[in-house]
Amino acid sequence: MTTTDSAVAHTPPRWPWVLAGFAVLWATERAGLPVLSWANAQLLRMDWLSTLVRIAVEGGLGLPVSSPLGGSIHFFVYDVIKLFVLLSTLIFCISYVQSYFPPERTRDLLGRYTGVSGSVAAALLGTLTPFCSCSSIPLFIGFTSAGLPLGITFAFLISSPLVDLASVILLASIFNWTVALAYVVVGLVLAIVGGLLIGHLRMERYIEPFVFSAPVSATQAQRLTRAERTAYARDQVLDIVRRVWPYVLAGVGIGSAIHNWIPASWVVATLGHDRWWAVLVATAIGAPMYADIFGALPIAEALVAKGVGLGTALAFMMAVTALSLPSLIMLKRVVRAPLLALFFGIVTVGIVIIGYLFNAIAPALG
Repeated sequence: MTTTDSAVAHTPPRWPWVLAGFAVLWATERAGLPVLSWANAQLLRMDWLSTLVRIAVEGGLGLPVSSPLGGSIHFFVYDVIKLFVLLSTLIFCISYVQSYFPPERTRDLLGRYTGVSGSVAAALLGTLTPFCSCSSIPLFIGFTSAGLPLGITFAFLISSPLVDLASVILLASIFNWTVALAYVVVGLVLAIVGGLLIGHLRMERYIEPFVFSAPVSATQAQRLTRAERTAYARDQVLDIVRRVWPYVLAGVGIGSAIHNWIPASWVVATLGHDRWWAVLVATAIGAPMYADIFGALPIAEALVAKGVGLGTALAFMMAVTALSLPSLIMLKRVVRAPLLALFFGIVTVGIVIIGYLFNAIAPALG
C-alpha cells in the first residue's frame, strides 16, 4: 500500500460530523433560533437582493414595483441574478462531487445491484448526473451496452433530469424546504416504480440493436488532484450556463409576464386549484416544450403566485423537464415505439398523480 493509499485508508469518516451539524441546526430551530429560516431567506431566497433591486427600480427608475412595468423589471432582474448565482454555485459544488463518479464508475456501481435495490441505486445516482434528459441519454446507451438491466437504466433516465440536487435547492429557494424534500421523495418514487415496471415487462427486444454493440470503455481509476477537480467543476459551470442561459431568460421573462400582466382571474379560471382538469392541462402544455428545470422554475413560481395549485405548477415543471419533445426524439433513436410509448405513459401518469397529490397536501406543506 502506498503512502497516499495508507493516508486515505486512515482518514476518519466525515459523516458523523455532517450528522452532528444537522443535529445542531435542528436544535437551534427547536430552541427558537431560526438559523435555517434565516439561511433560507438570505442565502437561497436572497431577500436582501430583492430589496436592493426594489430600491433600484423605485429610486433609480421611478417605477413602483406595484405597477405592472415596475413589477416586471423587479421580477426579471431579481430572478435572473438569483438563479444564475445559485445555479453557478450549485453546479460547481455538485460537479466537484460528480468528479468522483465518472460514467464508468457509476456504471460499475449500478452493476452490483438488481431488482428493487438496483432501481433505488439508479434513482439516487441519477441525482448526481446531467441536468437535462437529453444529456442523460448517452449515459443510458452506455449502461445498456454494458449489460445493465433495462429497469435500472430507465430508473436512472427518469431520475436524472427530475431530481438533480441543484433543482432541489432552487425549489427550496422559491418555495420552502418542505416542498423541495417532498418533491425529491415523489420524484425518486416515480423513477423507482417506473424502472421496476419497465424491467418487469422485459422490453429489451424494443431497444435498437446497435445499442448493445456500442463500445464499452474500461473503468479507469480516478486520481485527480484537488486542482484538477476544481478545474473540472469550473468547466462544468461554464458549459452548463452556456447551454441553459437562453432558457433561464425565457423562463424568467414568461414568469414575469404571468406575474405582472396576466390577470389572476384568467389564470385561476383555467388552472386554479379547484379546476379538476388543471393538472392534465398543465402536463399537456409542458410536455411539448423544451427547457430544463431552471427555465421552468420561474414559470412555476409565477403560476403559484397567481393562484395556481402547487401540484399543477409542479406537474407543468416536471412535464417540461422529463417529457420534452427533443429528448423523446433523441430517445426514439435508441428505442422502438412500444418501449418509448411505455416510458412516456408511465412518466405522464406519474406526473399527473404527483400533481393531484401535491394539490391535495399543499396546505400541509406550508
